[in-house]
Amino acid sequence: MAFADYRLCVPLRVRWAEADMQGVVFNGHYLTYCDVAVTEYWRAIGLKYPDELLAGGTDTFVRKATVEYFAAAHYDDELFICARTARLGRSSLRFALELFRQDDPGRALIAAELVYVNADPKAKEPVPWPDRVRELIRRFEPLAPQEAADGAR
Repeated sequence: MAFADYRLCVPLRVRWAEADMQGVVFNGHYLTYCDVAVTEYWRAIGLKYPDELLAGGTDTFVRKATVEYFAAAHYDDELFICARTARLGRSSLRFALELFRQDDPGRALIAAELVYVNADPKAKEPVPWPDRVRELIRRFEPLAPQEAADGAR
């Protein structure tokens, strides 16, 4: 993907507590950056997360998280963490995320994939995404997410 493929790009600056003694961001913090982007994604599409889902009897659970590292971020770097819905299934959603230095949006530092499942929080069983969530995502994304055929998660 490319920086221009993302509508949502959240600025952040690497804090001292996120870096090791050499000033390099510790690998676990990249998932925290991704979580920041997902939180801002819900806000950007107009969903009051988690309140709206909980009111409808559902919530999201992470099913998969992967990070591929290309180059390190360092203390005090100014970054963009970018996110988009790449796939929208019946009950799952795959976010594609990339992290860029603000002064070099042509080269991703990481690429990540987060898969969420919409589920009944008590039964822990998948349930379909509400139509409102589907429509908010479709309206927001400049590149239409891949959508699963009926019956697919």
